[in-house]
Order: sequence, then C-alpha cells, then structure tokens
Amino acid sequence: MAAPVVEAEARAATRPPVRERKNGRFSVHFAHYKWLYLLLLPGVVYFAVFRYAPMYGVSIAFKDYVPFLGVNGSPWVGVQNFTDFFANPDFPRLLGNTLILAFLNLGIAFPLTIVLALLLNEVRLSVLKRTVQTLVYIPHFLSWTIVASLSFLLFALDIGPLFQFLNNVMGTNIDFLSDPAWFRPLIVLQDIWKNTGWGTIIFLAALATVDQDQYEAAIIDGAGRFRRVWHITLPAIRSTIIVMLILAIGQMLNTGFEQIYLMTNALNREVADVFDTYVYFVGITQGAYSYSTAVGLFKSLVGIVLIFGTNWLAKRFNQSGLF
Repeated sequence: MAAPVVEAEARAATRPPVRERKNGRFSVHFAHYKWLYLLLLPGVVYFAVFRYAPMYGVSIAFKDYVPFLGVNGSPWVGVQNFTDFFANPDFPRLLGNTLILAFLNLGIAFPLTIVLALLLNEVRLSVLKRTVQTLVYIPHFLSWTIVASLSFLLFALDIGPLFQFLNNVMGTNIDFLSDPAWFRPLIVLQDIWKNTGWGTIIFLAALATVDQDQYEAAIIDGAGRFRRVWHITLPAIRSTIIVMLILAIGQMLNTGFEQIYLMTNALNREVADVFDTYVYFVGITQGAYSYSTAVGLFKSLVGIVLIFGTNWLAKRFNQSGLF
C-alpha cells in the first residue's frame, strides 16, 4: 500500500505549478490563433485610443475648466454644472424635443425595418429581390449633407417639386423647411429613407436561419401567408428583434447631430434643439466646455440606464437579452 502513495507523492512533486501550466496553455493557444489576435489588434487600438482614452477628459464636467490651466489645473466645482443644466429653462424643451424625436424614430422607423425585411423575405424572384435590396441599401451610404441638400431641393420655397405638389393637393402655401410643425415629420422621413433598408440586413440574416420545414408543414395544415409570418417567422426572429430593440433604446437620446444641425434654422429652432446640437452651440461656439461636457455625460448615463433597464425587462419576461 505504501508504494502507490510514494509514487503519487513523487508525481505531485514533479508536477509544474498551476500558474505555469496555465501560462503554457495560453502560449499554445496564442500561438495557434496568433493571426486572429493580429486581426483583433486594430479594433482594440481603435477603441483604446478613440473611446477609452478620451474618458480622461470627462472629468472637466466636474470642474470649471480653463484651457490655459489644463484639465489637472482647473478647479473642482463638483456637480455644479449638472445643477446649472437641470435648473436651466432650456432643459425641459431640450428633453422634450429629444424624446419626441426618439420615440417617433423608435415607434415608426424600427417597425418599418422589420416589415421591410419580412416583405423582402417573401420575394421569391431572386433578381427582383437583389434589385430591391440594392435600391434600399444605397441611401445609407449617402452623407447627411447630401440628404439635407436633396430635402432643400425638393421642398424649396416656390420652386421645389414636392413643395408645389403638396401645396396644390392641400390647397395651402406651407414652407415645409421652416414651419416648426413639419420639422419632425421631415426628420423621421429622412431617417426612414436613409436607414431602413440598411437595418434590414440583420433581420434578413436571422430570417435565413428559419427552418423551411415549418413553412411546409404550415402550408399542409392550410395556414395562409399572414399566419405563417405571425406564428413561424416572427417567433423565430424574436430574440434578434429584442436585441436590436435594446440597442435602439440605448441610442434613443442620440438623435444625430449632423441631421438635426443641417435641418435647423432660425424659424424651427424651438422644436429642433436637442441635446446633441445644444452641446455644440454651448460648448464650441460659446466656449462653455465644462457645462457642455456635463450635458453630454448626462445623456450618456441616461443611455446606459436605458440599456440595462430594457435588458432587465427582457429577462423578466423570459426573453433573451443583450447580456
């Protein structure tokens, strides 16, 4: 009985430490996947330089930042910048404008993306399907400057073709580009035209994984096209819809600086000002760096809360969340 015990002790004595074994396994793993790590390197460098490194400057939201003194030399003021922002009469207007545009995009543009993906998935003629996909993808690659320029050409006062057509139909003489009542519809229409087609890519990829045998069985049972979509297609991509919805809700307050800025003028500014444009006007044009940083930080924190809250609700209803 003593011999096996002595052999076991001898093996334990010669066995390398746990840390050394782990380092050895990592070295083998790294050597095996070195090219994948090399492909990962540019993404890591990008996020480190342009995402994480600038977080050091967020501290000026809690300071009275003076460029000549620098970040470290500027005096601390605590949450005074946040207090000033919440007490500012512009805060309710900015919050209202931002939330209205966010809910309009979330309630109209997001469902239209799913609907368009379902419609494209039902097209059986491959040539027609590829042609339509290409046509709806193209606007995504146009900059907001081009989109705004097209809007100005189409709705230009007296000479725009859509301006003349809509006013002839309605029997009015509305300046769509300057009328505050038409600012939000134009923004939503621009967003739908530019981004809806591009947003269908993920949903079309999810639809490609649906088991075709389920459709055949449903057809044999007499299910029509609408029932097949409702009972087979939508449940199959439900997890994808929830993940995309969580991401969309997290980006609610990011209404898009370029689009809003280009469509804003002196007549519609009352409904056009949102957090993104407010940060630019106050921080860049007026030099209130600390105050504008506090506004941007508040918007980011709200986005984080929305992401975690929506993910928690999805888990509460037994759905697959983002994490």
